[in-house]
Amino acid sequence: MEYIAFDAHKRTQVSVETEDGQRRYEGRIDHVRGALQQFLSTCERGSPVAVETVGNWYWIVDEIEAAGQIPQLVHARKAKLMLGMVNKTDKLDARGLNRLQRTGTLPPGWIPPGALRDQRDLPRTRMVLTRERTRLKNRIHATLAKDRPAPGGDERSLRAARAPVASHHRPSRYATERLLEQLDVVAAQIEGFERRLRAVFAPTPELQLLRTLPGVGEVLAVVILLEVGDIRRFPRAAQLAAYAGTTPRVHASGGRTHYGPSRGDINRSRTWAFVEAASTAYRTHSTRPHQHVRSLYTRIQQRKGHATAVGAVARHLAEATCWILTKREPVPGPGVVHGGTSAKCP
Repeated sequence: MEYIAFDAHKRTQVSVETEDGQRRYEGRIDHVRGALQQFLSTCERGSPVAVETVGNWYWIVDEIEAAGQIPQLVHARKAKLMLGMVNKTDKLDARGLNRLQRTGTLPPGWIPPGALRDQRDLPRTRMVLTRERTRLKNRIHATLAKDRPAPGGDERSLRAARAPVASHHRPSRYATERLLEQLDVVAAQIEGFERRLRAVFAPTPELQLLRTLPGVGEVLAVVILLEVGDIRRFPRAAQLAAYAGTTPRVHASGGRTHYGPSRGDINRSRTWAFVEAASTAYRTHSTRPHQHVRSLYTRIQQRKGHATAVGAVARHLAEATCWILTKREPVPGPGVVHGGTSAKCP
């Protein structure tokens, strides 16, 4: 068996080694469709190929699988820490990945099936558009506020911006009208994506279970289902919470423990889904009461503020996701709490 490692950028640095560590090939391959597959076809079939979680790993994994090799998706940050190298070059990175493969210490990542990777683009693109919609609204409100106090409420401000005024020739009015036109285009695109989501994702039992979570609706249920993937990968609820990026950093030394913000090397789409669900559950707790979520938010908000409280609710929802998808049961009624974070998912 051979060990193969890719360090992919605009070109891919390749390192091929034998089981005893002898370097058989080292060089670069241009990013041309079929080039990686052609190269891998010259290697021993069934060899593991390590590739880091860079932004363009989808098509690289496709070519590895098409060549009959075994893709190994690597957590880039963990691999760098394990290698502990002072110098960093593409050649050293590829050699280091092979060294981790030979010793059996390669930090692997999960490779979603091809169909799932393709489906993820729908909710992720919708999320990009919703952020653009928010930016446009904020800009419109800021423009209006320069002339007069903005009326309360988001929709009231937008209605005021659309109302005809005598000073139509003013540059600020012209800018506001163009922003409103762009806002209408983005809003129409978001509606189109939501229709597409409803058409592609039928109301499966998993989606129905996720919608029983506080703050989770039609769109967030799809995002959580796609971003979490196979729930059997998580033997404990706390592992899913960490994978979702809802657990804080911990620094404990000398009898003191400090909890910091969540890590940055996470899937932000997954984290956004749980934080958005937590924020929605907080905003709607008066009309859709859920006793545990409400008491959890209130207890932490009084001591540590709103942001930390929302993060705690997001972690609770991530752990509850593990339970309901594993047990295939909806969220219990208000006041019923799932098992602790160290409990095993049944």
